[in-house]
Amino acid sequence: GRLPNRLLLIVAALFVAFIATTPLVVLYTDWLWFQEVALTTVFQKELLVKSLLFAGGGLFAFAFLYLNLRLANRGIAIDPVVIRTAPTSPPMDLMSMARRLATPAILFVTVVVAFSASSAWMLVLQAMNATPFGVSDPILGRDVGFYIFSLPLLGALLSTLSALTIFALLLCLGMYWVRGELVLPPPRVRLDPGAGKHLGGLLALLLVLTAIQIWTVRVPGLLFSDTGPFTGASYTDIHARLPAHRALAVIAILGAIWMLVGAARRKLPWHAAVVAGAYFGTWIVGDLLYPTALQKLVVAPTELTNETPQLEHHISATRRAWGLDAVEVRDISGDAVLGLAEIQANGPTIMNVRLWDREPLLQTFGQLQEIRTYYDFVSVDDDRYLIDGTYRQVMLSPRELNPASLPTRNFINERLTFTHGMGLTLAPVNQVTLEGLPVLFVKDLPPASSVSLTVTRPQIYFGELTGHYVFVNTRQREFDYPSGEANVFTSYTGPAGVPIQSLLRRALFAFRFGSKDILLSRDITNESRILFHRSILDRAQRAYPFLDFDADPYLVVNAAGEMKWILDAYTTSRLYPYAQRIPGGTNYMRNSVKVVIDAYEGSLRAYVSDAEDPIVQTMAKVFPGVLAPLEEMPEDLRAHLRYPEDLYRHQVGLHSTYHMTDPQTFYNREDQWQIPSWAGDRAASPFMRRIVMRLPGEAREEFIFMTPFTPRGKDNLAAWMVARSDGEHYGKLAVFRFPKQSLVFGPQQVVNRINQDTEISRQVSLWDQGGSQVIRGELLVIPIEESLLYVQPMYLRAEGGRIPELKRVVVAYQNRVVMEETLEEGLEVMFGARAGGTRLASDQPGAEEAVSRPALAAGSSTAEVLREIQDVYDRALAAQRAGNWAQYGLEIERLGELIRRGGTGGL
Repeated sequence: GRLPNRLLLIVAALFVAFIATTPLVVLYTDWLWFQEVALTTVFQKELLVKSLLFAGGGLFAFAFLYLNLRLANRGIAIDPVVIRTAPTSPPMDLMSMARRLATPAILFVTVVVAFSASSAWMLVLQAMNATPFGVSDPILGRDVGFYIFSLPLLGALLSTLSALTIFALLLCLGMYWVRGELVLPPPRVRLDPGAGKHLGGLLALLLVLTAIQIWTVRVPGLLFSDTGPFTGASYTDIHARLPAHRALAVIAILGAIWMLVGAARRKLPWHAAVVAGAYFGTWIVGDLLYPTALQKLVVAPTELTNETPQLEHHISATRRAWGLDAVEVRDISGDAVLGLAEIQANGPTIMNVRLWDREPLLQTFGQLQEIRTYYDFVSVDDDRYLIDGTYRQVMLSPRELNPASLPTRNFINERLTFTHGMGLTLAPVNQVTLEGLPVLFVKDLPPASSVSLTVTRPQIYFGELTGHYVFVNTRQREFDYPSGEANVFTSYTGPAGVPIQSLLRRALFAFRFGSKDILLSRDITNESRILFHRSILDRAQRAYPFLDFDADPYLVVNAAGEMKWILDAYTTSRLYPYAQRIPGGTNYMRNSVKVVIDAYEGSLRAYVSDAEDPIVQTMAKVFPGVLAPLEEMPEDLRAHLRYPEDLYRHQVGLHSTYHMTDPQTFYNREDQWQIPSWAGDRAASPFMRRIVMRLPGEAREEFIFMTPFTPRGKDNLAAWMVARSDGEHYGKLAVFRFPKQSLVFGPQQVVNRINQDTEISRQVSLWDQGGSQVIRGELLVIPIEESLLYVQPMYLRAEGGRIPELKRVVVAYQNRVVMEETLEEGLEVMFGARAGGTRLASDQPGAEEAVSRPALAAGSSTAEVLREIQDVYDRALAAQRAGNWAQYGLEIERLGELIRRGGTGGL
């Protein structure tokens, strides 16, 4: 009886309390987090606007629906509908039941509308602070900013109002039916005059909203049509659907007036039928039949002629939306002959040829430098540093803590003791030890450096693997790094984290994270801090909800030895008229913001990297003070900015087609390019490489993103594209085109030549037969002057082993292919340096002395040869003691040459 009912009520009340409490706890703890990162402006504005929209949208929806319900329930029902479930059962009053159900239905719809309105907070803020693009669409003449900022809000608002009106109409129809004031079905339709006026008003309102929606949303929406051979309004859209849409809007307005007249004359059903027939008849003929006939009978036979103006709009808009209109195009001969002089003149380019691929290097780092099972190297990043005064390309990987790999997983280990990763491993892209392993400039725990680059604060509390919360400043010591059989511990001294302060906060965080240990642990004190939202991508997305982020954040070591994460952030839109979409729908993209996150402190700072972007200008007005100008970024970080990968990949893919600006050429795809792929030991990957090189016509080397193009369906090279990242050239795109009549070997042709080379094939077969696995590295396209050099590293992994070793380097130029143990030897063989007796400048640090000394002249005395042997031997020992194994290898190699020369000379 009563007890089960009371228990049920108690359980229901507790459930409702839990449902209501959870978002409040999350909201409060998030507020504390935004205080920690000093971005309460974002939190406050989002919360304020969401609350106002929730309240305003909910109140409007409830008032609109409730007033219509009251209007439908006015007066006394003279002939309400009753039903009987059986002849002997009492009649069931449907009107009373409808009244009881109507209010919950209205409340439900009100809540849905309120949440829908609050979710549009960003649309409202953007529309209120919209910045003009200064470019108008070619059909309607509206600024692009209208489509990007105003159109989404208009569409959402009109859709919501139309949905509310339809719901109110259905609600009132049902109420009038159960009251007996509406008799259905046809032809016995009877409508009470009062009900007719009410329903006529709702139908008229729906038609007015439809007319406004057609005029302000659907007509502009034609500029994003996919009915033609491109994105944007086609000939058929402009000459058939556009007039049809406008006619439908006029018919809807006239229909609204006709509905009101019908309601006044008590002929609403007849008038409604006329309006519906006129509207849907016009829609079928004007929006379906006529456009289809026009497309097939008029446009298709002479499509290029009819679509040429629209094609011009599409090409122009796509190039503007994706920044391709700013690409600098340079023509190069492609037939320049490379010799030893050109190779030596481009020494820094050769010195930075990337012989280590990301995947083999990541495996090698993991085997050599993870040290403990709970450390992981997630990814390898390309960058460049001034090392010992030399501009060097390097690859580095942070050593992050992976809690899933801890030998004992419990609350103390995961949340209090093992709180952070430690340091990084950094290697030059092209140096190799005698064992075929990378030379490590920064390695071990704590990080030790053999070059001028040092890491002074190696702890990583914020990274790519730090998705879990931890506590610092607790009674438990924090593990820092292993040292032999012992462990070194530390205590966090940074400002990050939310202070616990009180038992209430502990309880709130325990509730949020669903952990009773937070509340019961004696190790957590009021002075402790909780660090959460530690994953750098999650941290940035929460702090800057108006930005999209590149999938590849990268770590930088600044001049003070501190580690900083740099995330490339984008402002995007799906509503740039006539512009080509990528998968996902985006058709406008700018790398307008760079976000810097300190790996130790967790502090965030966002810098505007593209101040010309109207979207970022709008967001700067929405959130004043949140975005800083790029000039405020420290110089030691600006030196490591790089062109973002996701944007470059989209631009390269689009430019392969949209470099054709002539409509006829574009339509026929006469000069379409493609990005070559090569299928090696990994899945096919496009040729997109970050390299250091000197561009043709430039004075010095720079860090670039480079991609070659081949003609569609062919393997020879057509052009190559670069995105520049250094200094005043940052963000600039350039394309270097080869003459169409010249034959420049493309990557696939070079790969085929390498595979066909008998000596290379024999060596690879021998390695494979020995139980080892040969891993072919990425084929590198190295532009030198106005010609191309191809380099491919070859790695060897022993059977059952996991450490790839660099064993050979293939060099290809024109129709020649050579394979040697080092890049230097390959270039010597390719360009005849050995025959000339001149050795190429080495890329090993500190090796300049060894390679710049002149070789012993023929006929040198025995004493001179022995003295030289002694000098080389002493230098080799010195390099060995210093741990400079690359230098050691060079000296040993030179020692061998001297001994062989001495032997042939009769010593």
